[in-house]
Amino acid sequence: MSFPHPMTNAFREAFRHHPAGVAVITADPGDRPVAMTVSSLISVSAAPPVVAFSLSMKSTSSEPLLRAETMVIHLLRFTDIDLAQLCASSGAERFPPGGAWARLPTGEPRYTGVSTWFRARRLGVLPIEGATLVAAELLDGEVQPDEVPPEAHSLVYLDRRWHRLHKELDGVAELLESSRFL
Repeated sequence: MSFPHPMTNAFREAFRHHPAGVAVITADPGDRPVAMTVSSLISVSAAPPVVAFSLSMKSTSSEPLLRAETMVIHLLRFTDIDLAQLCASSGAERFPPGGAWARLPTGEPRYTGVSTWFRARRLGVLPIEGATLVAAELLDGEVQPDEVPPEAHSLVYLDRRWHRLHKELDGVAELLESSRFL
């Protein structure tokens, strides 16, 4: 029987107040496509373009994602909140026939409605109790320019809920709570 680490409650409380962007990682290790919503995506380096994210070992999607050498990283906007919910829901059908997804020429599954995505190659993993940290190099992708300021459609995860940023008339961005949460 394991006991909680003495810092676990402080960690959880601190990260309840630490907003993060939302991404969906997709891959196909050869037997089926998998997808997972993550709020741990970080930039590591711009040249070469490298990102990192963590996968909880409690998720059934983590093991197949770790078997795949390549993946697609989708950076979500508020309009993609239904996809974030779908890929965070245990047992949900994430790749229905005729759904808004397609395979890239290299075979990875990609959600076609997401405007910013990158195909990436796994560089390395660091197993940690209960999770695995993954580093990946971006190989190609697409970022569709938008005339709308980023704060108008960003999707942010904070306090176990998804939010959108809202720009007030005085130019200050604030959070608008979404009714959806994990």
